[in-house]
Amino acid sequence: MTATQWIHLAGLHSLGFAVFHMAFWRIFRWRETLRTATVADRAIIQILNLRLIYVAAGVAALCFLFAEELHSTALGRAVLLGMSLFWVGRTIEQFVFLRINRPMVHVLTALFVLGAVLFAMPLATSA
Repeated sequence: MTATQWIHLAGLHSLGFAVFHMAFWRIFRWRETLRTATVADRAIIQILNLRLIYVAAGVAALCFLFAEELHSTALGRAVLLGMSLFWVGRTIEQFVFLRINRPMVHVLTALFVLGAVLFAMPLATSA
């Protein structure tokens, strides 16, 4: 696969996570479950989730609109490396903060590893 193809796949991955995070209110029933949280915690959780949606959608847009620049410039390669490290860190945090032995948790962990690989592959692949 070419670097551009890897970057497009990374863009789909990011877009998928943006959509997934949009569903958090329904999936986790935040309207009910966050009632017991403090006002500050409730606000922080929702604000951080909204910002993560924005970042994931923005990264997806970069991958689709600027794939050539992402693999052919120093700044682009830095973005790819940064995103790969983001997913490596998210994988590690999964083991630190979400030690639950459930199939969906394992699927998510695999998707985090996949993100690290998708963003790293263009760094090792020529255009």
